[in-house]
Amino acid sequence: MKFSEHADAIELGGAWHISDGLGEYDFSMLLPGDVITGLRDAGLIDDPYWARNEYGLRWISERDWILSKTFRLDSKETILVLGEIDTVATIFLNGEVVLQTQNAHRTYRVDLADHATVGDNTLEIRLHAVTKEANQRQAAQPFFIPYHAENSPIANGNMLRKPQCDFGWDWNIALAPVGIAGKIRLEPKADMRINRLAIAQAHKDDVVTVTIDAHLEGRGKGSNALTFKFADKTLSVPVPSGADNPTVSASFEIENPRLWWPVGQGDQPLYDLIVSLDGQSEHRRIGLRTIELVSEPDEAGRSFYFKVNGRPVFSKGANWIPADALFGRIEPDRVEDLLQSAVDANMNMIRVWGGGRYEPNWFHDACDRLGLLVWQDFMFACNLYPSTPAFVTEVEAEVREVVARLHHHASTALWVGDNELVGALNWFEESRKDRDCYLVNYDRLNRAIEHQLLKTDPTAIWWPSSPTPGPMNFGDAWHADGSGDMHFWSVWHEGRDFEHYRDVSPRFCSEFGFQSYPSMNVIRTFAGPEDFNISAPVFESHQKNAGGNARIAETMFRYFRFPNNFENFVYLSQIQQGLAIKTAVSHWRSLKPHCMGTLIWQLNDTWPVCSWSSLDYGGGWKLLHHMAKKFYAPVYVSVMPDARELVFTAVSDLPENTRVTLEISAISPRGGDRIIANETIDLSPDRSEEIARIDGVAEQEILIFRWKHEHDETWCHDHYAPQPYKTYDLQPAAILMDISEVNDGFKVRLRCEKPAFFVALEANVAGRFSDNAFTMLPGEPVEVFFKPLEPVSSVIISVKDLHAATCA
Repeated sequence: MKFSEHADAIELGGAWHISDGLGEYDFSMLLPGDVITGLRDAGLIDDPYWARNEYGLRWISERDWILSKTFRLDSKETILVLGEIDTVATIFLNGEVVLQTQNAHRTYRVDLADHATVGDNTLEIRLHAVTKEANQRQAAQPFFIPYHAENSPIANGNMLRKPQCDFGWDWNIALAPVGIAGKIRLEPKADMRINRLAIAQAHKDDVVTVTIDAHLEGRGKGSNALTFKFADKTLSVPVPSGADNPTVSASFEIENPRLWWPVGQGDQPLYDLIVSLDGQSEHRRIGLRTIELVSEPDEAGRSFYFKVNGRPVFSKGANWIPADALFGRIEPDRVEDLLQSAVDANMNMIRVWGGGRYEPNWFHDACDRLGLLVWQDFMFACNLYPSTPAFVTEVEAEVREVVARLHHHASTALWVGDNELVGALNWFEESRKDRDCYLVNYDRLNRAIEHQLLKTDPTAIWWPSSPTPGPMNFGDAWHADGSGDMHFWSVWHEGRDFEHYRDVSPRFCSEFGFQSYPSMNVIRTFAGPEDFNISAPVFESHQKNAGGNARIAETMFRYFRFPNNFENFVYLSQIQQGLAIKTAVSHWRSLKPHCMGTLIWQLNDTWPVCSWSSLDYGGGWKLLHHMAKKFYAPVYVSVMPDARELVFTAVSDLPENTRVTLEISAISPRGGDRIIANETIDLSPDRSEEIARIDGVAEQEILIFRWKHEHDETWCHDHYAPQPYKTYDLQPAAILMDISEVNDGFKVRLRCEKPAFFVALEANVAGRFSDNAFTMLPGEPVEVFFKPLEPVSSVIISVKDLHAATCA
């Protein structure tokens, strides 16, 4: 979809000449793109992601880079449009300064008429050294503004309006890349142009009224008219003669509309809107829906959940970080595959986290099509920030632009002021000593963001920070669970047991996570076999969370017998990650409607790294993602200990009532099973219900339970081990595997002689298994489909299970 186009625009993307401020480098690269990727593609530096190369490449952010291109003009009456210049830049045309920029989140427009010539013109963009600019701006502050040094080894990134994770994070490489991420084009100067569209919809009975306010720039001549096309209707509205920067409006009434729903709740129909003026055209796709955040005082504290078209929706999803640490490597197809993987795992919401970047229009278009609700943070995270007039003015312009660009999307559910800035007030010695000063400083910026959001889109839903118990509440939302949204990190950062997830009852948990290692095929992209050791310097350089490797190993001692080699260490790290998150989600879903949302930290990775992600760098599914597909199923049964008893709770997110059938049995590792219970319950979509309660099991027994519901007769399977897995005398499963080629992939048929837990398949080629990390029982063959990413004539598939990974 073309978001905005002009019939006579000249695109300047493509090959540009690049040099550095010291005269040491001279090469060509493609723009949009980043300089580090350009240097790598030109063969001038090694792969930044391999081994420990990162540390030898930080010099790139410490010098200026000059981007230049020559082009021809037939007219001097030309506008230069530059989007997402990263970051502080001076732009020259034919040797004269035409623009200075300082915000990677904005688009700039500059009139070139006074500097352009008919014929050849040279455009030069000087990107100033990131580190120097950041340090100078910190020195100019009226008082020191702390930044999260443990996350960001490159200092003072909070001084620049640039993706904050570019300076490093506890999952990201620290290279502070520069370049141009957005549009680079020339447009003919027009007497009047469409500056922005403000789109609103009002729902009443079976009619939706869609109103479009076209905010114009220029003076109306009387001969101008805007054409609005929407839902097979066309309106032509004249521009008022002589009016400066007028607003021209049109309304459309849609009877019996097809409503847009989040995935799992209904369909995602989209209506095309096209607004045209004198060769200019703006295109949007509109989903008709209502959405509201219900956050009201109640007996537990303060609720937090979303209603779509009047229906409460339990939010199931994950946090989104940039698709790559180097923005020149980000590709739409690859991003959409990540989003599709979220949907395939039964997720319905993505939180665009505040330390990254505002995603492009095509990202949000994909979320509209897929039915993924978007929780949109403004781009502030984990640091404190200035509130000087100059900084606030720059942020206000940023907010107006991004809200105008994204507000119309059906998927846009919530705008949030920042990530964890309220908590950050207590993280730094300076702000702890003078909290009043830093709180007022924070509030000035936060209020400015809120004001510009609601000024640009009065219908927007605002939440001041994540996490927070509620507006004007600056309390602890990391440990207090009764109000608003919660970030719960005690299990990972405090080293608590997985069972501690059951000690809290959040209303909406918007961050929680547990780390694992990336899959072996990803590890091989940054380390050789000589570094296949979690204590090897190369491997440690791809673990950015202090103490992360030790915490993974320590947790294994609690729950498992120790793995017998490196590859099984990797496998077991992914199993325990999945168990941690399953423990949390299973419990919190069982609390519905008290809890109405869980957003896992995190969905994706920016580079090959040890992290909390459920998807590997490149999009492969970790075992957590396969497990999430099961514990986020529309109808799910969880089991929780209650003193000596075990309680089975059924929960449904379907839009209609359903009947659930549950079967429970117990098995021992050496074989044999006994039936314990067979229950049926009628289940409504707005709450959870206890379906069964049993009085424990024998010492070596593990529960196997299955359920189905009347809208899907497919049996879902799960198991529950009352004790740590290391206490069970698991036996060799003797798994046998047959592989046959079918259609566009391979069918894998497995059978076993003894119970096998967390059976995991790995292929020697990239692709996706239909299931993984599953339980196998004797006499119950399992069939799994493997679809390679690219067609292949054969495939080698290996199998792991818990006993084989931990036996001597």
